[in-house]
Amino acid sequence: MKNRKVLIIDDEVDFGMLMKRFFSQKNYDVYVAYNIADGMKLLDEHRPDVIFLDNNLPDGYGWDKTDFILTNYPQTQLNLISALNVPKTSASAFRILEKQMLLKELPKMFV
Repeated sequence: MKNRKVLIIDDEVDFGMLMKRFFSQKNYDVYVAYNIADGMKLLDEHRPDVIFLDNNLPDGYGWDKTDFILTNYPQTQLNLISALNVPKTSASAFRILEKQMLLKELPKMFV
């Protein structure tokens, strides 16, 4: 059976390492990018099942890629994350998660 894949696009190295550890322990293949450009390359190369996309990144706003990801990778579960100014939505195509709450919620979301 093929492992599920997770892509984390976030410029906070510690956060990326924590997420990688969490998902690796659950037998996911985990890819981490620290900017949008590298994240989009990994997205195309690995076609992950799950993406965690930060907003404020060194090369722009990650959330600006939402429409592109939803259109071109419709089977991917998109999770938008941020520590600041997190909008609330009831949209079913993606989740918006606050970073400080995210690590508490992960075990419930990915058992």
